[in-house]
Amino acid sequence: MKKILVILFSFITIASFAQNKDFYLLVGTYTTDISVYKFNSATGKATFVSKISGTENPSYLAITKNEKFVYAVNENHNDKHGEVSAFSFDKKKGALTFLNKTETGGDDPCYVDVDSTGKWIVVANYSSGNLSALKTNADGSLQPLAQTIDHQGYSVNFLRQSKPHVHCTTFSPDGKYVFANDLGTDKVYQYKFDANNDQQPLIDSGITTEVTDGFGPRHITFHPNKKYAYLITEMAGKIVAYQYNDGILHDMQTIESDNTGGKEDKGSADIHITPNGQYLYTSNRAKANDITIYRIGSTGLLTELGHQSCLGVHPRNFTIDPTGKFLLVANRDTNNIVVFAIMKSTGMLVPTGTQIQIDKPVCLKMIPVN
Repeated sequence: MKKILVILFSFITIASFAQNKDFYLLVGTYTTDISVYKFNSATGKATFVSKISGTENPSYLAITKNEKFVYAVNENHNDKHGEVSAFSFDKKKGALTFLNKTETGGDDPCYVDVDSTGKWIVVANYSSGNLSALKTNADGSLQPLAQTIDHQGYSVNFLRQSKPHVHCTTFSPDGKYVFANDLGTDKVYQYKFDANNDQQPLIDSGITTEVTDGFGPRHITFHPNKKYAYLITEMAGKIVAYQYNDGILHDMQTIESDNTGGKEDKGSADIHITPNGQYLYTSNRAKANDITIYRIGSTGLLTELGHQSCLGVHPRNFTIDPTGKFLLVANRDTNNIVVFAIMKSTGMLVPTGTQIQIDKPVCLKMIPVN
C-alpha cells in the first residue's frame, strides 16, 4: 500500500511539469502503414485515429515546422532502391494524405530530417553509405533527388564496419549545418547547408569528428540551450557528450548507456532530452532492452540515474511528449508502444499501464492537436 501511495503521489507531482494538451502521435513502422493516435498528456492514454497504408517500411518520420507535411523514408533493400514518401497532414481529422515519393539515391534509408523552412529534407542511406538532399514543393510534395554525397572508408569491426553506413542526418539547431553520423567509419561529418543552392545544398566543410574506433555512431541530439550535443553509439553502447559551438563538436565526456556484457551484446539505439533540458534518456536493444536515465548538469556533463525496463523487446525508437511528462517507447519485436510517466523531481520512469498494440513500431513523432 505504501508503494502504491508513493507512485500516486509521484503522478500528482508531474501535473505541474507543463500544461496538459492533446497531441497526435504518428507511428512509423516496418510494415506498409503509418498510424495516427491521439495522445492525452493529462492521462497518458492514447486512442486510435487513422492510418494510411501503401508505402513499404515507412520506418522513420520527419515533420515540417508548420506541421502540415510529413516525410517518411521507405527502408527498401535487396533489388529495390530506397525511397522517401511525402504526405500532407490534416490536423482537424488527424489524417495523412499521400502526395508522392521519390528515390533517395541509396539503399535502406533509415533517417530523415527537414529544415526549419520545410523546403529541404536530408536522408541517411544506411546500406549504401551515402546521404541525400531533396527539395520540396509548396504543396509539400518532393522534387527529384537534388544531391547525394558518398562516404568513403571503414573502421575496425570487419563484420559491421567494412564500409560506410550513414545512420543519421540532422540539421544543427541554427540550421546552418547538417551532421551525418556514420556507423561504418566511426565519424560524424559536418556539412554546411545552403538552402538557396538548388543543385548542391550540402557543402563538404572537410570537418569531421572522430569517434573512438568500434563505437559505431548512430543518433545525435542537441540540448535545448544549443551549447551541448549528445551522440549515442550503437556498437559500444556509450554516449559521447560534446560542447557545441558554430558547427564544431568538442568532446567532453564518454559515459556508458548499455551496461550488459561484452561488445557483441550491445545495441544502443535512440537518444532524447526533456524539453526543460534536465534529463537525457537512451534506449538499449540486444540483451538490455531498457532505457537509461541521466541528469544533465549545468556544464552539460551527464550523471547516470538508473535503468528502466522498456517492457518489450528491441526499443528502436522512443519519444518524449512536448509537455515533458511522458516517455513513449516503440518496442519493435514485441509489437507494443509503452507509456511511462517522467517523475519531475528525479527523472525516473514509472509505467503508466498504458500500452499500444501495433505491428513493428519503429518511430514515434508528435504534433499538437490545436
